Amino acid sequence: MNTNRGGGRTNSSRPSSNKPKPAMQKRAQGPKKAKINTKVAEVEANKVVKKPSQTPKRAKAADEIRLNKYIANSGVCSRRDADIYIQSGNVKVNGVPVTEMGYLVKLNDTVNFDGVLLTPEKKEYILLNKPKNFTTALDEGQEFRNVLELVRGATTAKIGAVGRMDKNTTGLLLFTNDTDMIRKFTLPNQKSSKIYQVSLDKNLKFEDLEKISKGLVLDGHRVFIEEVSYIDNEPKSEIGLKLRSANVKVVRSIFEHFDYNVLRIDRVAFAGLTKKNLPRGNWRMLTEQEIINLKNI
Repeated sequence: MNTNRGGGRTNSSRPSSNKPKPAMQKRAQGPKKAKINTKVAEVEANKVVKKPSQTPKRAKAADEIRLNKYIANSGVCSRRDADIYIQSGNVKVNGVPVTEMGYLVKLNDTVNFDGVLLTPEKKEYILLNKPKNFTTALDEGQEFRNVLELVRGATTAKIGAVGRMDKNTTGLLLFTNDTDMIRKFTLPNQKSSKIYQVSLDKNLKFEDLEKISKGLVLDGHRVFIEEVSYIDNEPKSEIGLKLRSANVKVVRSIFEHFDYNVLRIDRVAFAGLTKKNLPRGNWRMLTEQEIINLKNI
């Protein structure tokens, strides 16, 4: 626009040559300029946050990350939501409230988020379709390998299995470094359903199937069965069992209570997760939606 004002047209003899200028100015003040101004404001805001005395020193530190990323890595919320908490003064670093956007923290800093102490390690959630001859136990010697070997390349985080599985049990096994989730799914009163395919040494009698469906008492504890049925197009020794207990031993004990030997147990569903597109011995990361679903159970 300045170029037009200083151009040769200012000396034109035609009085109408200057008329388009107001329209041009009006267009420049419209939504496009407002949009540009918004970006400029964001840039200026960042310049204010990153003080000249801090930026060169802190930007070079390899062990520092933005505060909102630190919070997101802890698993409590997204970066966008973390920004809201930071702006509202609900985040403290080493005991001091921080409201600056883009603030850098060291990994050994103490970060308190809305009254909760955070750890910077990103929460990982890995689903494995466990094969035979691997166990979650750490004390069964060298004959059987630990399941952690199967997910060793998945993450560098210190993860653990959610629940236990012996060497003969196959199927879905969840790994995470989210201690709250591990605790949640191993509590006796947890609400997530698991589905197992159980292979017996002989056909399950119909009267025994009915007794199991009504629930039973094992070792003084009442076991509630959500569903039990014969598997379609399979011998009557192949049984589908749905219950909430996280203890696989309970599955075995149910049938042994009625004098059946359990040959194989395969967990085919865990808290809404299935083995779809996950071959035996393979693993995959959970999607964001799957993680949300698990947290909302």
